[in-house]
Amino acid sequence: MGKALADRFPEAHAVFEEADAVLGEPLSALIFDGPAETLTLTEHTQPAILTASVAAFRVLCARGLGPALVAGHSLGEYSAHVAAGTMAFADAVRLVRHRGRYMQEAVPVGTGAMAAILGLDGDTVAQACAEAAQGEVVSPANLNAPGQVVIAGAAGAVTRAIERAKALGARRAIPLQVSAPFHCALMAPAEERLAPELRAINSSDPRVPVVANVDAQPKTDAASAIEALIRQVSAPVRWEDVMRRLVADGATTFVEVGPGTVLSGLGRKTAREATFTHIGAPEHLARVEALFTT
Repeated sequence: MGKALADRFPEAHAVFEEADAVLGEPLSALIFDGPAETLTLTEHTQPAILTASVAAFRVLCARGLGPALVAGHSLGEYSAHVAAGTMAFADAVRLVRHRGRYMQEAVPVGTGAMAAILGLDGDTVAQACAEAAQGEVVSPANLNAPGQVVIAGAAGAVTRAIERAKALGARRAIPLQVSAPFHCALMAPAEERLAPELRAINSSDPRVPVVANVDAQPKTDAASAIEALIRQVSAPVRWEDVMRRLVADGATTFVEVGPGTVLSGLGRKTAREATFTHIGAPEHLARVEALFTT
């Protein structure tokens, strides 16, 4: 993840070096060489994905390619704020290491769960959760695209919500392999721990609007940007609404920056007329450059 970019471009290599220095450990070696079972622990995964994403973004910046609007899904909102200049990369990588740790420690392993519900709208999924809760936490966590909603909560409540969603007409319900039930009320302890650290960093007004997960509204000042990141920990990611807001504000071409193309796939379901591409390796650069030079 990101190794080819780091080998090819000095500006990408420098990002991985900075992450190692800030965290005081060889994160880059873990990213490039594994082992996978260590990398997939959320306290490592979060800074790893942030680092790989910012490295790819710096490659674009070095070629004069910058965004007019930015957004990021969950953890990716931190990458978006680094891109917008709201916070320094060093602060972001330190924060997301703690964010991952606090999220993991908020709920004992095995007691929480998440599942993807396909074929129902968000309101019907919320109804399924409410009817299945029985006093436990379960709620929509990621409203990703039309007909794709992820739920999170206590393991038993998620199981019941899956069955209720199927009864209400869900096409499929897929339990997800996750280490914690993100973006639900069970994350409140993590939010409380992270809040003072976020408020303490040296933040700046974003250079370009950052459309936030919590309300799909553009954040243009540092204070509201930070508060949105705090609320995001236990609030649902309203990604479908984020995409609609970006389109409404004039976005026609989206570049997914960093590892994978999941967001491009989700985006095409919401912004059907838009153009999507991505950069996560050197061979992707020419395609991105071509979109903005023709």
